[in-house]
Amino acid sequence: MPYLTAPNDIKALIDKFSQAKILWVDTEIADYKSNPRLSLIQVLADSTDATGDAIFILDVLDQPELAKDFINQIMVNPDIEKVFHSASYDIRFLGNDDAQNVTCTLKMSRQIPAYILPLPNRQLKTLIETLCGITYVNKTEQSGDWAKRPLTEKQLEYAKMDAVYLARVHQRLLEILAQSYPEPATENLAALGEKYQKIESQWKPLDSEIAEVKERFKAAMMAQKLKDSSCFQLSSSITMKVDFMTLARLTQTQGIELNFPVTLTKEIQKQLGELISHPSLQVEDIASWRLNSIVQQRRKSTTKKIVPEPESEDLTVLGNRYQEILPEWKLLDSEVEHLKERIKKAMFVQNKSNTSHFKLSSSSILKVDFARLAKLVQSVGVELDFMVTLTQYIQKQLGDAINKIDVQIEYITSWRMTAKTVEDEDEEIPF
Repeated sequence: MPYLTAPNDIKALIDKFSQAKILWVDTEIADYKSNPRLSLIQVLADSTDATGDAIFILDVLDQPELAKDFINQIMVNPDIEKVFHSASYDIRFLGNDDAQNVTCTLKMSRQIPAYILPLPNRQLKTLIETLCGITYVNKTEQSGDWAKRPLTEKQLEYAKMDAVYLARVHQRLLEILAQSYPEPATENLAALGEKYQKIESQWKPLDSEIAEVKERFKAAMMAQKLKDSSCFQLSSSITMKVDFMTLARLTQTQGIELNFPVTLTKEIQKQLGELISHPSLQVEDIASWRLNSIVQQRRKSTTKKIVPEPESEDLTVLGNRYQEILPEWKLLDSEVEHLKERIKKAMFVQNKSNTSHFKLSSSSILKVDFARLAKLVQSVGVELDFMVTLTQYIQKQLGDAINKIDVQIEYITSWRMTAKTVEDEDEEIPF
């Protein structure tokens, strides 16, 4: 485990690693709460290393020129695959949006359906213990003081082994993903369809009940004027909308170039008429594929279920029932979605629009850039009548000019589940 502190040694190693095809990389951050800055970069080029002997620890604390050299030669190089866990955090200090060919094991683990990988979270500690048979991973140094020098032997050991764990988890995830998503061309659609029907019969009643409990929860909390309960939190959000022509004229008079896609609904297409084929629009035709079960669905029971009035709902009883069925529903729901995805890909690759269980159909979604559409309709004097949602991105682009138009504001009550524990949090960030 070479621990490098001399700038010349670090630069020489970066030069060497700039020729690698794949690197497993981890970082340690000093003063992450008050003044976060890069302390260590741990690099591994040999995935077979189980002891950490092949790990190189680069001490770059308060040496931004060394970090910049690593970014320029490694992070922005598209020919080198860089593997991180929760990469979005590490690359804040290693190139941000300029980083290329980055693989995130956290994202990889989330691609694996919950029924195949039923874990309480996707932290590196959990993954290494579950996937690689290591019974206990010591993370006591995780929140250590990475700004102090010299570093302790325990800190260096911790930093070294994290990169080893990362490489081992990465290899196992690749294996599991390959097993989870077989080649679509060789999928047995009849077997998949039969499996789907069996799982769906177990999933549907739970899915229906989950949806019902959520709706009752929402109605009851609103009626009882509650913002928080044991399972859910009610929150309000604001949606800002403006008439398309108003926004088009504003951007023209203010010289603002807004570039975002506008979906051309059937109504908008009707208003455009022959203009839709105008070459300046450069309309993008996106194919959307939908998988439908062709097995006759059971008729719903005509017996009306008696549901208490929202004002008198017992939220404790509802919450207990929700928590009782949620784990089983989550596993079945992940399996249903996984099977549908495999079936859709297999039917598409095998060029089949029908099987004994499913029908695959396509539809087109037409999109055009706002600036092109606004320029065209104003040049020919066509008035389009539809509303545009002012996302945060659009609001930022408009700046103070947004105050010059009549914006319609919709207050929408949304709701989300209050997490009991933080799942899938990057374990390198203790806060």
